[in-house]
Amino acid sequence: MTQVSISAKDVKQLRDQTGAGMMDCKQALLDSNGDINTAIDLLRKKGQKVAAKRADREALQGLVLTRMDDSAKTGIIVEVNCETDFVARNQEFVSFSEAVADLILAAQPSTLEQLLALPLVNDRTVAETVLDLTGKIGEKLGVRRFHTLSSSNGIVVDYVHPGARLGVLVALKGSGDLTSTGRDVAMQVAALNPVAAHRRDVSDEIQEKELEIGREAARLEGKPEKILDRIAQGKLERFFKDNVLVEQPFVKDASKRVKDVLKQAGADVEGFVRCALGE
Repeated sequence: MTQVSISAKDVKQLRDQTGAGMMDCKQALLDSNGDINTAIDLLRKKGQKVAAKRADREALQGLVLTRMDDSAKTGIIVEVNCETDFVARNQEFVSFSEAVADLILAAQPSTLEQLLALPLVNDRTVAETVLDLTGKIGEKLGVRRFHTLSSSNGIVVDYVHPGARLGVLVALKGSGDLTSTGRDVAMQVAALNPVAAHRRDVSDEIQEKELEIGREAARLEGKPEKILDRIAQGKLERFFKDNVLVEQPFVKDASKRVKDVLKQAGADVEGFVRCALGE
């Protein structure tokens, strides 16, 4: 049977519709005897095959991106993954990640499942676009997680560390320069990875775990049983000072605590989200 002739115009049309590479588009058109709809299906099936083949691979590289609304009352942070740092710098992967971040801010989905079901490009959902791009790039790709942070009485400030492997959102309220203070606090969160903003935010489970660690350490040191609880309380106090945001030494001036900086700025932290690639 004579093979159908595939024009550059046909290849361009398929590429425009799918975003697939020129050679992949040409081969799909050849395999479909020039039928563009069949060629689209073939390209999508290729994405599914690649995704299935690489399902067991670890995708711990990628990007962490943030977006803020115009009022600075709401911010989002998202982690989009791939297998290699090389692909993380690929412009198509970057453009996809940015489009997902924009969509999260605009649509405000509540869950990852809701996000994946939303249309992204050419009526293709986020999940379908992931498959399409997987077939094109040849690596396992995915949207791993996202968070939304809002402040009703203050603002949200975002910070992405150079390289886009770590990002932070911080919600603050108060009467001072919240933007400048928020950036300092966001960089603090990025650097020291606190477990909570305030003591009251540390879960009972974490506190009890730290108390038990303190008791066991004292017991192994041969301390009398009757003073183990007192020693454990002291170690919990140390834990708070090292791991609660407002009690940590300020990264820009270790002679101050974060709460001192906040008080001086007339601000208070409502909450934060920290997202590090692959954690």
